[in-house]
Amino acid sequence: MKAAVYNTFNGAIEIKQVDDPVVSETEAIIEVKASGLCRSDWHGWKGHDPDIQLPHVPGHEFSGIVKETGSNVTSFQPGDRVTAPFCCGCSTCPQCKKGNQHICDHHFQPGFTHWGTFAQYVRIKHADFNLIKLPADIDFVSAAGLGCRFITAFHGIVNQGKVDHSMFVAIHGCGGVGLSAIMIAAAYGANVIAVDINEKNLHKVKFLGAAYTINAGREEVVAKVREITNGGANLSMDALGSHETSKNSINCLAKKGKHIQVGILGSENNISVSTAELIAKEIEIIGSHGMPLADYNTIFNLIANKKIDLSLLIDRTVKLEDVHQEMLNMNIYSNSGMVIIDQF
Repeated sequence: MKAAVYNTFNGAIEIKQVDDPVVSETEAIIEVKASGLCRSDWHGWKGHDPDIQLPHVPGHEFSGIVKETGSNVTSFQPGDRVTAPFCCGCSTCPQCKKGNQHICDHHFQPGFTHWGTFAQYVRIKHADFNLIKLPADIDFVSAAGLGCRFITAFHGIVNQGKVDHSMFVAIHGCGGVGLSAIMIAAAYGANVIAVDINEKNLHKVKFLGAAYTINAGREEVVAKVREITNGGANLSMDALGSHETSKNSINCLAKKGKHIQVGILGSENNISVSTAELIAKEIEIIGSHGMPLADYNTIFNLIANKKIDLSLLIDRTVKLEDVHQEMLNMNIYSNSGMVIIDQF
């Protein structure tokens, strides 16, 4: 099969012919029809993820068609249109048994623990447990964006943040996760404040449901959020992953506010917080990683009921051969929405 491969961290990503994946009893081979280019792929390529072993094929957001299944796979068959969360479960650990497969004790992550979806085919372990059938009305390109950024935003805003229509919600960073979070919070009736340094992104968020925008390159973010909300946001998310965005997200909170950390800081591992403020305001700092499988049905219902439109999150589509240049571009935050590979 054709795949995008790198042999050194931060090195060239080359298109090569590699061996097709081989299926085992509980696995499935998926023909990849679309795969998102995510900043997590960039972090992996930079060497920030200890799970990656070289040489490596990145890619973890995908949709496609089942090509082959193992002898013990009973819920899927060749021809099924499918996707899967970026963090897959083992099905047997305590977390998986509780429905928390997104934080599985023995997780499987295409593009990190194993070769990923920047290729014509990908192997998915424990297929009956991890694959999700796509509704007919969701196209492959839109579905690819679900696998990491959208489901991460959904879990962070809805499950971890407990979003409510009465809330002021601040989203720091309007990339794929941030744009998804804005759309989700708005669909739940929240008053959304979008924060970014890119005017193109800030223009886009108005069509996704943001009520207010703040250009962090021109305005003092914390003061502006407090002005808009008359005291602070009830829920705030660092959707980018930097010391500045995490600090602003925490400091802009009202009393009893919740900070959701979704963005990966990479080599900058620790966020900064005043414990005095944390205690005095009873602020919650919450991590969020992926999403339980059960929530896919909720998302599919939101799509069917026209509450969200995944196509609005897509900036453009590219070829597999464009991967290296697209990775380089990620460091300058030039995209306004998701970039999806749909030509292999």
